[in-house]
Amino acid sequence: MKKMFFLFVLLTLFSNTISAQQFDLSAEVRPRYENTHGVKTLINDDVDGANFISQRTRLNFGFKQEKIRLGVSLQNVRVWGDVSTLSSNDNANALHEAWAEAILSDKLSLKLGRQEIVYDDHRIFGNVGWAQQARSHDAFVLKFVPDENNKLDFGLALNADSQAGIDNLYSNAAGYKSLQYVWYHGAFDKFGLSVLALNTGIEYLDSSDEQTIDYTMTFGPRVTYKSGDFNADGAVYLQTGKTRNTDVSASYFSGNVGYKISDNVSLGGGFEYLSGKDQNDTNADVKSFAPLFGTNHKFNGWMDYFYVGNHGGSVGLTDIYASLGFSKDKFSAKIIPHIFSAAADVYNGATKMDNGLGTEIDLTIGYKLADNIALNAGYSKIFATETMEVLKGGDKDANNSWAWVMFTFKPKLFSYSPQTN
Repeated sequence: MKKMFFLFVLLTLFSNTISAQQFDLSAEVRPRYENTHGVKTLINDDVDGANFISQRTRLNFGFKQEKIRLGVSLQNVRVWGDVSTLSSNDNANALHEAWAEAILSDKLSLKLGRQEIVYDDHRIFGNVGWAQQARSHDAFVLKFVPDENNKLDFGLALNADSQAGIDNLYSNAAGYKSLQYVWYHGAFDKFGLSVLALNTGIEYLDSSDEQTIDYTMTFGPRVTYKSGDFNADGAVYLQTGKTRNTDVSASYFSGNVGYKISDNVSLGGGFEYLSGKDQNDTNADVKSFAPLFGTNHKFNGWMDYFYVGNHGGSVGLTDIYASLGFSKDKFSAKIIPHIFSAAADVYNGATKMDNGLGTEIDLTIGYKLADNIALNAGYSKIFATETMEVLKGGDKDANNSWAWVMFTFKPKLFSYSPQTN
């Protein structure tokens, strides 16, 4: 907090001496109450759920000049009560973003440092905004924008644990030793096309105790379409290469449609398929698709049963869903039912189970109290099958549910830009 106060004072003292520059200082305070009773996995009927309040606090600083842009986001994430009221030591502070961007020309720029990387619908690259800590990468991103309809990004990252004088095995704290990617997006009248090619390297010790990096390639297109009140999108991604000396062969398919019935009501529906591996498959190959750095809470139900720190290397998933949304003035509401099934075979001992995993219903409401204050709440419940119980453990007949209430305060604290004639 001392760092945040110092930054605010510094901006205030020097705001009247700058010219041809722009400063912006904003904040976010986001406390969220949650009642978890079977989140991520089925709860046992003789166990009580949890109640807690988490909070994210951010101070965001932005600077723009003709040839340079800077972004810094200081962040504190805590659970209410995890630090003594008398404590002078708080380890919950972090630097969420700290990047600089050089404007090389009107079409080319170079962005380096700690930064969020977000593309398309967040499925492969997302900032995980729901999670209080969110996600950011230490990366180099070269951006080329030849015209208003085309964009091309090239990114790379190289991670290490320290400034050691010798090569040490990386702990994989960032999820990868290195990555390289190319992302293209084109807008063509009613259509949009994105193509992503991502190379992710994991370092490990091979059978000879030699440090080795294996690379997994994720690549594919995403297409969008919008005409009047109708919209649709579809995506295909394939994964190949190796990870920890094991071959990778996995796939992903999705399709969505939406229609705005009126100014206040919208309908939608779609499906996702993420490949998996039969539980009786003795082949060592990785056949389960990994959504890598996506905002996975956004997908496959908000109770986070799949791909939110879990379900990796498993039987995959088929998710069929629909949505009904309503919005009017400051109020909004949405309900999203999901039907889940395993994309590969699940076994209970030698007995093959039905692939159906269950149904989840997600409900959320929101109200905008002011331009910079929002109130949101939600309730989710999952009706699991015996197959889900075999896969996850716990009790399918227990009250597996989740409720939450969240306030978001996002005030703009300070803004300066020179007056132009």
